[in-house]
Amino acid sequence: MSTPLLFAFPGNETLAACLAAGLDAELGEFEVRRFPDGESYVRFDSDVTGRPVILLATLVRPDEKVMALLFAAMAARDEGAHSVGLVAPYLSYMRQDRQFRPGEAITSCHFAKILSGAVDWLVTVDPHLHRHSSLSDIYTIPTTAASSAPLLAAWIGDNVKNPFLLGPDEESRQWVAEVARGSGDAPFSVFSKVRHGDRDVVITLPDSIDLSGRTPVLVDDIISTAGTMAEAARLITRQGGRAPVCVAVHGVFAGKAEELLMDAGVARVVTTNTIAHATNAIDITGLLARSTRSMLAP
Repeated sequence: MSTPLLFAFPGNETLAACLAAGLDAELGEFEVRRFPDGESYVRFDSDVTGRPVILLATLVRPDEKVMALLFAAMAARDEGAHSVGLVAPYLSYMRQDRQFRPGEAITSCHFAKILSGAVDWLVTVDPHLHRHSSLSDIYTIPTTAASSAPLLAAWIGDNVKNPFLLGPDEESRQWVAEVARGSGDAPFSVFSKVRHGDRDVVITLPDSIDLSGRTPVLVDDIISTAGTMAEAARLITRQGGRAPVCVAVHGVFAGKAEELLMDAGVARVVTTNTIAHATNAIDITGLLARSTRSMLAP
């Protein structure tokens, strides 16, 4: 098989350079921009004929990116690419996994259908699987959902003294337990959470938790509006706990999320580099390279 060509969508250039090195892939050149009326323009400068093409696009704020991504996949096929795969470190449209109100679009399923029709395979990191047991429930192409839990655990073990891990809700228990085991069998628990709307969440801390002498570590897969994490931080400090460290896989930081966390008194916020942000301290490049290499294997 010929050397893969890796194309980075805008904002993914740094990650692309590291990923290309890990894959022994060639960085391709293409142009992605918008016309004044908002329509997308895509043009491949590199010759993709007979080559495996990898499109790297982290899909935070997806509505700004998806049309260009679809056009790129189609153009690569038109130009004779051997195959077209997508590496989306952050995969959007995973949280609406059922109808909460009559008439709602189940966007996780619809988005999966769109991407399955555009690319040959998909690699992502810790997608928000809640009611879907795996990506194969909704995607019809080969997929790999790489787990960053060992990387989060290693960072916590190296950087936090006497950690006590706390997950956002009961659904996170199994994942938080995995991170805790990798952090030297650190103690852990989860909050009780009731969600009344996009920004209306009520959480409580179990009475049995003893944080004496411990550094609370709030662990979650996504920091979006940060409402849940900020309320958790306030709850901990009100009960006499230390200022918590917040660790998440995907730092979406919608609106004033980062400011909200700082106002809540957190000690530090740490994310992986699935989405480029100043809080990135955990590198997922090696994880992506291993997962992508398995997709490229003949």
